[in-house]
Amino acid sequence: MAENEKIKKVSIIISKGSLEGVYPGLIMANGARMEGIETMVFFTFFGLDAIVKKRMNKLKVATVGNPAMHIPTLIGALPGMSAFATSMMKKEMEKLDIPPVDEFIEMIHDAGAKLYACKATVEMFHLAKDDFTEEVDDIINVGTFYELSAGAQIIFT
Repeated sequence: MAENEKIKKVSIIISKGSLEGVYPGLIMANGARMEGIETMVFFTFFGLDAIVKKRMNKLKVATVGNPAMHIPTLIGALPGMSAFATSMMKKEMEKLDIPPVDEFIEMIHDAGAKLYACKATVEMFHLAKDDFTEEVDDIINVGTFYELSAGAQIIFT
């Protein structure tokens, strides 16, 4: 990319279903739209939880096997640790005026981003279009994702 050339298009892949796995992609998508960048978000594997109506506002912080938590795995596995960490993170996000997942998804979509679910994952998890929030534009396969991403910077979160 030339030194002064600006990014015109991004395709963001969200594959993790934890709170700290979903928000980076949503924040990047929102920021891209605010900068006028054409934006597509592709949800795959457990990242689908961010767009499944029944799950999108029940995402938790992963406390086990997460070295960034800076706590021993054994402590992270204690009952209530994930709920505690999730509560603390949500309080901090609220202070920064970061919306809950459902509102953020709506906001990003209303700003013009396209939101897609991965067809293979949808089939593997036995989901249907009705399981997803109305902001999901379509369920697409990987080939279509690459076609729609032509010329885009692809970001995997």
